[in-house]
Amino acid sequence: MPAALLLTNTPETLILKAIAAAPGTNIAACRRSMEMRERKMCKNCKKPYYITTAIAYASGKPHIGNTYEIVLADAIARYKRAQGRDVFFQTGTDEHGQKIEEKAEAAGVTPQEFVDKAAAEIKRIWDLMNTSYDKFIRTTDKDHEAQVQKIFKRLYDQGDIYKGYYEGLYCTPCESFFTESQLVDGKCPDCGREVKPAKEEAYFFRMSKYAPRLIDYINEHPEFIQPVSRKNEMMNNFLLPGLQDLCVSRTSFDWGIPVGFDPKHVTYVWLDALTNYITGLGYDCDGNSAPAFEKYWPADLHLIGKDIIRFHTIYWPIFLMALDLPLPKQVFGHPWLLQGDGKMSKSKGNVLYADTLVDFFGVDAVRYFVLHEMPFENDGVISWELMVERMNSDLANILGNLVNRTISMSNKYFGGIVEDKGVSEEVDQDLKDTVLAAVKKTDAKMEELRVADAITEIFGIFRRSNKYIDETAPWTLAKDETKKDRLATVLYNLTEAITIGASLLESFMPETAERILKQLNAEKRVLDEMDTFGKYVSGTKVTEKPEILFARMDLKEVMDKVEVMHQAEQKALGESGQAVAQDEKAPKEEKPVIDLPAKEEITYDDFAKLQFQVGEIIACEAVPKSKKLLCSKVQIGSQVRQIVSGIKAHYSPEEMVGKKVMVVTNLKPAKLAGQISEGMILCAEDAEGKLSLMVPERDMPAGAEIC
Repeated sequence: MPAALLLTNTPETLILKAIAAAPGTNIAACRRSMEMRERKMCKNCKKPYYITTAIAYASGKPHIGNTYEIVLADAIARYKRAQGRDVFFQTGTDEHGQKIEEKAEAAGVTPQEFVDKAAAEIKRIWDLMNTSYDKFIRTTDKDHEAQVQKIFKRLYDQGDIYKGYYEGLYCTPCESFFTESQLVDGKCPDCGREVKPAKEEAYFFRMSKYAPRLIDYINEHPEFIQPVSRKNEMMNNFLLPGLQDLCVSRTSFDWGIPVGFDPKHVTYVWLDALTNYITGLGYDCDGNSAPAFEKYWPADLHLIGKDIIRFHTIYWPIFLMALDLPLPKQVFGHPWLLQGDGKMSKSKGNVLYADTLVDFFGVDAVRYFVLHEMPFENDGVISWELMVERMNSDLANILGNLVNRTISMSNKYFGGIVEDKGVSEEVDQDLKDTVLAAVKKTDAKMEELRVADAITEIFGIFRRSNKYIDETAPWTLAKDETKKDRLATVLYNLTEAITIGASLLESFMPETAERILKQLNAEKRVLDEMDTFGKYVSGTKVTEKPEILFARMDLKEVMDKVEVMHQAEQKALGESGQAVAQDEKAPKEEKPVIDLPAKEEITYDDFAKLQFQVGEIIACEAVPKSKKLLCSKVQIGSQVRQIVSGIKAHYSPEEMVGKKVMVVTNLKPAKLAGQISEGMILCAEDAEGKLSLMVPERDMPAGAEIC
């Protein structure tokens, strides 16, 4: 009997197996019958789905940009559960390395004490944001450390790891070695900090051994690295030029997992940190892995920041290949959440924390903002002003007011009883079509991980419902006794639309969705139950007093509170010796300005000769043998142009990819360092010579004219 028939041992399938074994049996027909039986039995089986975040580095409190990732992962995990998937959602902390050892020493505590406190704070923030992770792994967990040692030994024994010496320039904050040519103005190309010469004995992983296999895999699995711009960056900037062997141990510090057979070495960060994705499931290098590993690996989605895409799409897949394990199905490198003047950093003093924002706006409002305001590929921006605007327009007005009005009218006109009297008009069908279409569109957007777009589709339900109120004018219908059944039908349609919208919203704003459904006395619907309009039970009674979901906020009052908060922070920093608070009576420092010598006046006709357009950088690499130049492939309309720019000291190739920039597109092509340049990318320059790309304030399509 074919192995394909050995599916289950239920009485029915045992009978089918016996029939199949009989002489003259139509094996193909028997197989089809058994497969149909199995599909019927497994229709309601939950398909596993494994999602992870990058593990947060336990060096301090995570800011809102760090927190965005866990909220994004939580929204995806919750949505997959609503689809009926068996979700395992893992997050955690990366707790080893020289930087932590130095921070612990400065704080006068042991490294373990330091990371215990930091991990607890990170977990507190994750819990504050109502994230539904299933496991919080720490790389100081003993089972993780034991497996890392076994993995290191196995890779060494099979010849993938060898001992050598590393000599180069080392950046402690980034925990990375660089060559002289890789530095920017003599400093770390990633963070801009000082580097120090270092030479030490180290073990290395033979990356080049697996590079061709990884290149083939990426080409054969276009969905593996998302967005596509990240894939192009990895292929063009790292894999195709050739991989160098990777340093996987250190001897210059002690805070790490010791190499079992050579204890003067500790395992270097990436071989330690990346393996959390399998050790957290119970992977065992000796072949005795836990059932959870067999069930959930390979991961369906690794969700990470775009700045660590290289480690997750090159180093990690190669480690897995060496361990003879399947690769994760997809790695998504999300963009950054920026505050006004760029990436958040404590050294810049522009850090916002989740708990601070929650104190002002509440958990779900912060979740809504960070999810809704982050584009799919480009960086998002957060500000107090924009938070207040979204709070008032989207949450208080569009959503909160809709729910309040609907419940209030049900109580006013029908004592809270919601009934479908079946008195329909043409406008009803348009509402129903909009709601059901939004369900499908939301599902499609979530399959593409376009979370912000999915939320926009859901709020389309609430916007259409508000319009439906204006179109049907319930207050007018209430004045005519003959229109009573029509009025009841209108309020039923509104209640059903809100129920579907709130059920969809649960993945993104779980507390708000629960509060809405509770007021409507409705159960949350799973996605399979949202294919039909009209499942809200007719005759249900809503709450008597609707609660205010989101209160409108006064921007001036908020900004006054923010100023008081900042002054208190500055005072605290000054008292601790880290900074000196500005004297409130002293005149405020004027913002820096730059006066340039005036050039010769031109006419409007002269200016009109220049053509400015928005371009999207789809690939970028350093120009060989040049310390200043980057070569970018820029999408402008349907064309792709090559533009060479002297900005290497200010931007890495990785930072450039995905940016929308302002381009002069009708310059005569020129050759720079042997490369043809077909335009000019515009930048601003300050008094110190630092450059900043000129980017459109709002997301504009590639090719849009700048006028």
